[in-house]
Amino acid sequence: MEIKTAVASLAALALEGRLSIFRLLVQAGPAGLPAGEIARRLESLPNTLSANLNVLSNAGLVASRRDGRSIIYTANYEAMRDLLGFLMEDCCGGAPEICAPLAEAVAARACAC
Repeated sequence: MEIKTAVASLAALALEGRLSIFRLLVQAGPAGLPAGEIARRLESLPNTLSANLNVLSNAGLVASRRDGRSIIYTANYEAMRDLLGFLMEDCCGGAPEICAPLAEAVAARACAC
């Protein structure tokens, strides 16, 4: 992952509302959620939700597909893995005990997605 892409991803997640949307979509799994359901669960105004989804989409963190009259949004798990990998790339500096607790925490929360 290029640093420019990492910065764009982190910037997109830097706002509480966008981070909440992304976390909700990660929890929803590959099936995703319709925009209306995201708005309902997060109590978000439609125009605010649309703007936030646009930022997340431009950063490559979410994808969308049309299903009839609905637009279904999903988390881009590959982009999430790439960002996490980028952040961990130079971890430890030769001292694996520094990152071991983080690796254990990630493994404990791993899903079967």
